Amino acid sequence: MINNEEAQKQAEETYIGFIKWCKITFYWIMASALILVSCNFGVEDGKDATGSKYNGAVYAPRGLSDGK
Repeated sequence: MINNEEAQKQAEETYIGFIKWCKITFYWIMASALILVSCNFGVEDGKDATGSKYNGAVYAPRGLSDGK
């Protein structure tokens, strides 16, 4: 049977490992986010951009009543 001191020691080691894992995961997520933000999430912009080219005026609804 495990005594209280061994159980306490094991619990503290597990807790320290969990906190360490959480910190490492958080740092990886923040580093990944920083890389994505610095690359504009992969969206190209500028003269030679191959992105969406969405023009809202082309798709503006016409000929609809305003409810009057």
